[in-house]
This record gives sequence, structure tokens and C-alpha cells, in this order.
Amino acid sequence: MTPAPTGTRTQPWGGDPYAVALADGRGPLFLRRADGWLLPLEVERWCAPPDAADATMLRRCQGPVLDIGCGPGRLVAAVAASGTPVLGVDVSPAAVERTRDAGGAVLCRSVFDPLPGEGRWRTALLADGNIGIGGDPRALLRRVLRLVAPGGRLLAEAAPYEVDERLTVRVEDGYGRQGLDFPWARLGPAALRAAATATGWTVTEEWSSHGRRFATLLSAPPAARRLPAPR
Repeated sequence: MTPAPTGTRTQPWGGDPYAVALADGRGPLFLRRADGWLLPLEVERWCAPPDAADATMLRRCQGPVLDIGCGPGRLVAAVAASGTPVLGVDVSPAAVERTRDAGGAVLCRSVFDPLPGEGRWRTALLADGNIGIGGDPRALLRRVLRLVAPGGRLLAEAAPYEVDERLTVRVEDGYGRQGLDFPWARLGPAALRAAATATGWTVTEEWSSHGRRFATLLSAPPAARRLPAPR
């Protein structure tokens, strides 16, 4: 999960709580929306080596791999260690620094910015809730479709239960630090399937591992590929 602050809220008591948590390698850290709803964020898992559920994604990777919203870089480092070309992208300087420290190639950039190798990535990753980046999953899926090669794949992680919502949230910790407001989204398996179909992807596989839900989305092969028009 990679927050992309866009609002005007200040960051009191020591700055960006996401950066502080990544530097420490631990929480507590939460997403909070205006009505007080809180979603705990799994900082310790993100900063640890890949777990058994991550491994189910990693063994489906075909290089070169683009990890979108790579966070502290555990998946980038693991793919690189296998000898497969991989690049992480993240808007958080703290995440980029930690990924580099782990030995991963990474850019401090949004997925919606120009990226190297557009249209040539064989696998893209959206793990840890990153289907929510930008608050518009269909816009994100259309963008990723333009990043992967014809016949390429997206390995996406859905919420572990059925949900389909767009919301404005901020990151905060248990010590008074608050980040900026930013748009986010959450999709469960059915909503991810519907968004994928509407944006030109074919869902070829869905699976669960250790309480997490995943899907493989396939782009059309070269002869059949037609990118959907923005709506």
C-alpha cells in the first residue's frame, strides 16, 4: 500500500507518519477516513521478507517485472534475487530509499507519470491494496494495460472480502502524526473482476493464500489487442 497525498492537511508532530513507520520498520499505522473508520496497515509485513502468500505472486512473475507502489521493496528485492529484471516505482521517498537499501532498482515516480519500458513489461504487480492507487481503479487498470506488453499479465491483490468503495483517507499513527488526505479505493474479488473486464483485461486465475486474495489479469495478445477508450 502506497499513499499518494494530494490534500492540504498538515503533518504535525514530526512529519509524514508513513515515512517514520518505514524508517522504523513497524507501526502502528492506519488509514483513517473522515467518519473515523480505521484500517490497520501491515507495516511489519511490508518491511519483512516475502511471506508464503507473497510467494504465490512471485512464482507467477515473468520478467521483466514492474512493481507498482512497491513500498519498502520486499517484492522487488525478491524478484531481483531470482535474476529476473525488475523495477519498483513509488511516490514515497522513504519507500524508495528502503527499496534501494534492499538492493532493488526503483524510481520515485507515480504510475501515471512516464515510465521506462512502457508497453514492454511482461508482468505488473499491484500488491498490498495498491489497486486503490489514485482512488479510481478503472483508470489505474487502463494505465497498467498500457504499461504491459501485449499478452502480458497483471498480478493484483484484492481485499479479502467483498467491497467496492471510493474514499478519501489519510495515514496516521498512534502518536499524533497525520498525513495528507488522498483518494483511495478498495475492491474485493468480485469488484476487481468487474473492473478488469470493463477495462480490457481477462481474469484468468483467482486464488487465496493465508487470508489474502489475488487474481491474474491477462492483456490481449498482439493480434487481438484494442485498448479501451478512457471514460
